[in-house]
Amino acid sequence: MARNIEIKARIESVEALTAQAKALANEGPIEITQDDTFFRCDAGRLKLRVFADGTGELIFYRRPNQQGPKESFYLRSPTSSPDSMREALSLAYGQVGRVRKHRTLFLIGRTRVHLDRVDRLGHFLELEVVLDGDEPSDVGVLEAHGLMDSFNIHPRQLIDEAYIDILTSQGA
Repeated sequence: MARNIEIKARIESVEALTAQAKALANEGPIEITQDDTFFRCDAGRLKLRVFADGTGELIFYRRPNQQGPKESFYLRSPTSSPDSMREALSLAYGQVGRVRKHRTLFLIGRTRVHLDRVDRLGHFLELEVVLDGDEPSDVGVLEAHGLMDSFNIHPRQLIDEAYIDILTSQGA
């Protein structure tokens, strides 16, 4: 399974960080609309992501709910039939909920920088430092901390939950 080091932080606004991300990035911005449906899964998290062009991907991942940089293991499987896949997974496992967002993606080296506008939640920054093979996670954690400093992200802004968890706890 692929691995990365992730952080998620509340931000005042996507617009406030866009210019800085552009200045640091070697790719982007790429604008992406995402509709994520989460399913019951005891071994981690399972979500079906649908894109505006009608394609999608099934994503299984495991990561701890903790503030600050954390290691995530994930597997992505593309699909050209996300609607029928959503129906099948809903019948088989049951839905936990949905998260709709607009993501502005930048690449800074091997790090995916997501500036997210999440419906019913607000604005967030996510960093995903993609790790190579057996590369120690500590290396990615150091990179994540460096980018947190570059974006002036403070510990009080970090969140330990997935968007779906926050929505569920708010009763949304």
